[in-house]
Amino acid sequence: MPPDKEKKETKRIKEKIMLKTTLVWDKLTSKEKKEVFDFAEDYKNFLNGAKTEREAVIEIKKCAEKVGFKEARSSSAKGKIYKEHRHKAIGLAVVGKRPLVKGLKIVVSHIDSPRLDLKQNPLYEEVSLAFLKTHYYGGIKKYQWVCRPLALHGKIIKNNGKELDIRIGEDENDPVFTILDLLPHLARKTQYEKKLGDAIIGEKLNVLVGSIPFPDKEAQERIKLQILDYLYKTFGLVEEDFISAEIELVPAGKARDIGWDQSLIGAYGQDDRICAYSSLRAIGEISNPQETALALFLDKEEIGSEGNTSARSVFLEDIVADIFKQTGTPLDEHSLKLALMNSYAISADVNGALDPDYQEVHEKRNAAKLGYGVCITKFTGSGGKYASSDANAEYVGMIRRLFNQNNIVWQTGEIGKVDEGGGGTVAKFLARCGMEIIDCGTPLLSMHSPFEISSKADAYMTYKAYKVFLSKGLFQYK
Repeated sequence: MPPDKEKKETKRIKEKIMLKTTLVWDKLTSKEKKEVFDFAEDYKNFLNGAKTEREAVIEIKKCAEKVGFKEARSSSAKGKIYKEHRHKAIGLAVVGKRPLVKGLKIVVSHIDSPRLDLKQNPLYEEVSLAFLKTHYYGGIKKYQWVCRPLALHGKIIKNNGKELDIRIGEDENDPVFTILDLLPHLARKTQYEKKLGDAIIGEKLNVLVGSIPFPDKEAQERIKLQILDYLYKTFGLVEEDFISAEIELVPAGKARDIGWDQSLIGAYGQDDRICAYSSLRAIGEISNPQETALALFLDKEEIGSEGNTSARSVFLEDIVADIFKQTGTPLDEHSLKLALMNSYAISADVNGALDPDYQEVHEKRNAAKLGYGVCITKFTGSGGKYASSDANAEYVGMIRRLFNQNNIVWQTGEIGKVDEGGGGTVAKFLARCGMEIIDCGTPLLSMHSPFEISSKADAYMTYKAYKVFLSKGLFQYK
C-alpha cells in the first residue's frame, strides 16, 4: 500500500476505534457560542442571588413560577408542579406520558456550599475589638478564608417569633467583614513550621465586626456593648437572638468573568450551584416528556447529607407521592416503591478538573479537564470505592448513547488517584431506592475554595445534557 494511502487508512482506523476527547469550543457553531455566553450571564446572576441554600430556594422558586410551575397543593397545578421543604430544599416536576410506576427521570443537585457558620453565642470582645466566632461548614482549606472580604447572610428568629432576613456585605455601600491573619514577620514558629492544615486553627476563624466603644467609659466590654446597641437600634435584635439564628459568612462580591477571552467564570458556591442552575434551566424548558421529569435541589450534601432537608430525608418520597396525587394515580406503598425502583437518575454534582500545576495528584487518563464538556463519573467514594455509588455498565451505556446521539460533548473523570483522591455525592442515598443513578456534572478548578473556576462551555454543555436526559425517552436506549 502506498505511504499516503497507508496514512489515510491509519487515520480512518484511529478515528473509528480510538477514544476521542473534544474541546467544546471546537464543536460549537457561532450561534451556539453566543448561547454559551448568554447562558453564562444568567448563571452568574443566579450565583449572585443564591449564596446560601435558603436564597437558592427563593431563586429557584422565582424562576419556576415564571415558566408556569405551580405549588403542588394548588388546585391549578397541572403538568408542572413544585414543592418546597423547610425553605432549604425544593423539587420541580413535569408530568410525563408514561405511568408513574414505570419510573421517573430525576436530576438531583445540592444547593449548600462550604462556608463559615456563626456559633450560637458568637459575639465577644478582645483587645478592644469585637468579633464573631464561627464554625466552618463542609470541607474547606481554612487559610483561604482569612484576609478576604466576607458577607453575612442568614435568618434570625426573634424572641417574639418575628423573622429577620439579613444580607450584609454584597452592596457596594455595605460594610464587609474579615478574619485576621498573622503578619509574616511573626509567623515562623506559629505557622510556617506547622502543616498547612494546622497553620490556621478553626477556633481562630473569628470575624472582625467593630472597634468603636460604647460612650459610657465605666461600662464593661464597651466594644461589644456598642455592637449590641447598634444591632438593637437597627434591627431590634438582642444578644439572645443569635441562639435562634442561622447566619452564614460567605465571600463578598459577585461572580466574575476570568481571562481576556472571558471564557471562564470565577465565583463562590459553584459546587454545586452550577449543576443546580443547569438542571433548573433544563426542566423549565421541557413539556410533555415521555417519563415524568423531576429536578431535586437538596441541602446538607457538604456534611454527608445529614439532616431533614438532605438526600437522606424522605423528601424524595414525599414529592413523588404528591405527583401521584396530582395525576389522580392511585397511591399505595408498593406503587411508590415501584416508581422509585424503575426510575433513572443523575446525581448532578461537580467533579475536580485536572489542575495544571498539581497534575501529580490526578490520574491523568481518568481525570476531567476544563473545557471538554460535562463529566460522567461512574463511581465516587475513596480508597476502594468506599462509600460510593457505582453505576452499572448497562446504565453507563444508556447515558453514553443518549449523549452521543444528541450531540452532547462529554468526558469521564474521577477525583484523583486511587490512594490519594476521593469524594462523595448524594447518589448513594437515592440508589437505596433501587433506581439507576450515575454522577454527571461540571468539572471545576479550585473546588471548595471561596473562588471556584468553571468553563462557560462546560456549564452550557451540562445544561444541554440535563435537558436531553429529562426530555428524551430513555427506554429506547436500553
